[in-house]
Amino acid sequence: MPGATYYLPRDLHPMAWWVWALGLATAASRTTNPWLLGLILAVAGFVVVARRGEAPWALAFRMYLYLGAVVVGFRVFFRLVFGGGEGATIVLRLPEIPLPEWAAGIRLLGDVSAESLLGGFYDGLRLATMVVCLGAANALANPKRLLKSMPPALYEVGTAVVVALSVFPQLAESVVRVRRARRLRGGDGRRFHALRAIVIPVLADALDRSLRLAASMDSRGYGRAGTVDPRRRLATGALMIAGLLGVCVGVYATLDGSTPRVLAAPMLVLGVVVGLVGFRAAGARVRRTRYRPGRWHLPEVLVALSGLTVAAALVATSAVDPTDLTPSLMVLSWPALSWTPLAGVLLGALPAVLAPPPEPALGRVPA
Repeated sequence: MPGATYYLPRDLHPMAWWVWALGLATAASRTTNPWLLGLILAVAGFVVVARRGEAPWALAFRMYLYLGAVVVGFRVFFRLVFGGGEGATIVLRLPEIPLPEWAAGIRLLGDVSAESLLGGFYDGLRLATMVVCLGAANALANPKRLLKSMPPALYEVGTAVVVALSVFPQLAESVVRVRRARRLRGGDGRRFHALRAIVIPVLADALDRSLRLAASMDSRGYGRAGTVDPRRRLATGALMIAGLLGVCVGVYATLDGSTPRVLAAPMLVLGVVVGLVGFRAAGARVRRTRYRPGRWHLPEVLVALSGLTVAAALVATSAVDPTDLTPSLMVLSWPALSWTPLAGVLLGALPAVLAPPPEPALGRVPA
């Protein structure tokens, strides 16, 4: 039957998870409504719990949650220290520290208002939600397959990006391994003074694994471009830079209504075309082989469309009624919530059902 193999355990294409996560992050960047941001966090967490595997990178999602909590705390703390008195509802009175004249416009401590604290909390929650969305993609997508899926022109850059994205997963795996070893030796990992005994082995293990990864990549020829014609490399670089400049000018002219229209859409299209030509030329001089290249099937398309639908729903809502996405801080009240953005965000949870389960770890039989 056509759908008999749909839910067979397999790993989805990593770009499908990244498109889904970037759609959620784009939706989070369009709103400061805590209800919608909290719902986006719940959707991301639900999909990660339902569809993450047992690979090392799947263990890093908790670290992104901790990082998001730290971001929110720092944003609120900065509102307490620097200019937290914007608003009529004063909730805390602190002694203000006088500053010299050259620091005009900056205030240390003083009165703190509820409106200012709420503004810091909303901004921090939005940034934390975007971080957690990227962490969800990092926990679901296989970074090794992501490296194989990078275009040839971005081969060197893609290698560095994938290695950087795998830092948190490798640290999470090292923490789990070190804590397990401590428990086997009778150590208590719940006390605060055990932190020093955990951090040093974790950093040493991460350094050793980085050195082994670098040696392995060097032995396989990563980063070796061979002999390339300097004139061809110069022409390729010139095309890519010219395309990037054209895109920048076109985007600026599109956003600025006072700029001549000839610099808007025509320059943007010309920059994209020139950039794609340079992109193609740069990829033609990169020689590499692929074993079993990743292909997109129906689950990948549905997962990617789910994230894009969430982003489109909030972008459309911000164009029609932005008050639903940006609560007012002038008058303290509960943020409003309408059905259109709520339904759009809930569509982001569909990958928990539409995506097939991940492949089980070696040596284990799925329940």
